[in-house]
Amino acid sequence: MGTHDRPATGLDLGYARVSTTRQHLDRQLASLTDAGISDERIFVDQKSGATVDRPGLAALLAYARPGDTVLVHTLDRLGRNLREVLNLVHDLDEKGIGVRSLADPLPIDTAAEGMGRIAFLLLALFAEMERTFTAERAAHARGVAEAAGRRIGRPVAHADETIEYARLLKGQGASLGQIAAKTGIPKTSLHRYLRQG
Repeated sequence: MGTHDRPATGLDLGYARVSTTRQHLDRQLASLTDAGISDERIFVDQKSGATVDRPGLAALLAYARPGDTVLVHTLDRLGRNLREVLNLVHDLDEKGIGVRSLADPLPIDTAAEGMGRIAFLLLALFAEMERTFTAERAAHARGVAEAAGRRIGRPVAHADETIEYARLLKGQGASLGQIAAKTGIPKTSLHRYLRQG
């Protein structure tokens, strides 16, 4: 995508990004296609916005010309924090390239004057605030759980007493099969637990 000859200026160009290979681009790509952007003008990254190396974005920036508009499903696809999004939009604006989001609750078009630009700034600010609040809520929940003596994170697969019993059996010369039968711990996990002991 995004590597064909450039026919003209004033084009709508699409950009889509997911943070991990487990996430899917389908919704973003459908949104860009519905906006009338052809596949050869859609640029894609499947890496975190915090990652410096984003070849799709680099290709988009090399392809875009004054008068073009970069369309994204939502503004947060441009970066992982407010500063990065604002810096990119500012750089594009200085080159005469607009940015438009398709699915944000406010119609964002940085090429527009007045309210369009204000709406963009407000939405970017709200997105950053929501990320901050989400991180704070998660940290608070962890603190409350730890204060209450609850374990944070993934549940423990096997109790400490069971693992200690397995180590005792190993010390007495029991085979992995015998230990697995007596403790209910699979052999694959036993290897790890007994190495740690």
